[in-house]
Amino acid sequence: MDVSVIDKQLLAHPGATKAFHEKWGWMVYWVGGRQFACEFTASPDAKPPYAGRHLLSLKCDPDRIHELVAEFPDGILPGYYSDGRTWISVDLDADVPEELVLDLCDMSYELVFAKLPKRAQREIIGTE
Repeated sequence: MDVSVIDKQLLAHPGATKAFHEKWGWMVYWVGGRQFACEFTASPDAKPPYAGRHLLSLKCDPDRIHELVAEFPDGILPGYYSDGRTWISVDLDADVPEELVLDLCDMSYELVFAKLPKRAQREIIGTE
């Protein structure tokens, strides 16, 4: 999947920013000081099934994670280097529909934004 399409989708949300995390070699996406996505290639030395994969990690509804992993067992995995109960990692080279990946990007932003303090939410959307 084209990373520039994902980047555009993630940054289309109010207050969304990105920064390269040099120590990890990951592009990290933020809203209100909280991470809601990251794009990276897992080290070849990482544990299977993550090793060497080009991944997009996203916050996800826990009820949805089981469905997604069952439907796309080779393309959607429990979150790499994060809580697999609330994060997923999408293999960007696997056969996962682009529309689904973009919807998951939106869900991740919405889940993280909803947990921000109300004041921060109002500042981000410009109602304060």
